Amino acid sequence: MTDGHGRSISYLRLSVTDRCDLRCRYCMAEDMHFLPKSAVLTIEEMGDLAERFVSRGIRRIRLTGGEPLVRRGIDMLAMRIGAMIGHGLDELTLTTNAMRLADHAPMLVRAGVRRINVSLDTLDPHAFRHITRVGDLDVALRGIAAARDAGLAIKINMVALAGLNEDQLLPMLSWCTANGCDLTLIETMPLGEIEQDRSDHYIPLHQFIAPLRAQRAIWPIDKATGGPARYFAVEDSPVTLGLITPLSDNFCATCNRIRLTVEGRIYMCLGQDDHVDLRARLREGGDVDGLIDAALAGKPRAHDFHIERKSVPAVARHMSATGG
Repeated sequence: MTDGHGRSISYLRLSVTDRCDLRCRYCMAEDMHFLPKSAVLTIEEMGDLAERFVSRGIRRIRLTGGEPLVRRGIDMLAMRIGAMIGHGLDELTLTTNAMRLADHAPMLVRAGVRRINVSLDTLDPHAFRHITRVGDLDVALRGIAAARDAGLAIKINMVALAGLNEDQLLPMLSWCTANGCDLTLIETMPLGEIEQDRSDHYIPLHQFIAPLRAQRAIWPIDKATGGPARYFAVEDSPVTLGLITPLSDNFCATCNRIRLTVEGRIYMCLGQDDHVDLRARLREGGDVDGLIDAALAGKPRAHDFHIERKSVPAVARHMSATGG
């Protein structure tokens, strides 16, 4: 699969639900309205589309949400997609907030998942509750421990938030070192309407990692996992540090992915509204491949993210509606 700019598309991010059991302030409004059951793909339809994408050249699939582990039938979907590993699919991964990970980790391993990303922005229990509005840090940490015990490799995703967790990088790095996790830092992105002005908490990663650079050297390494992160080694640490910089250092030139939402829409870019609707075509028995071709041809060269005081989001939909 090749888009209109000659980029090879080999990575599908498949959102299995727009729902989440947390309400992270940078991601969601406190009072969210989620899609009705009739508007979302069934587990069977997701499996059918995943198989179609793999037959067309997708090599990696990541299950996302919302929180994918809240979706009923996630075990059946993971098993069905995992069965394609070695038969066109190289890897199945998942991004989770870990609140339900303790119950699902063994199933993920059985499905063929070998590594996961866990969203964890702080190790301070009070800050964790504030950022997530409803989360319990102990539950998340128990989920991570269960996943590690089940044999899953874990990478922590930490969104950089000025005034909320900018003092947490060094503690998080130490915790990752002690617990055998890698760490990726992410700049907050202007997606969806929230109560606060995102510019209040936006901090570019070169500023966020300044306390680390003041203590240790970091240097780039040749590593790729299919996503947008650039990876670095850290002096006196086994932790691989990833940086995802959608605002301060655009990475779109190497984009290799498309997103399929729980509604069955392909969004060609996280920061654009252009999409094609596979759900209707799939249910009508029409030409799904033709729509996939149209999506590839229409994939834009880059997103257009900006965060300034009182600026509107790049797109009205929340990240949970597109798939993280």
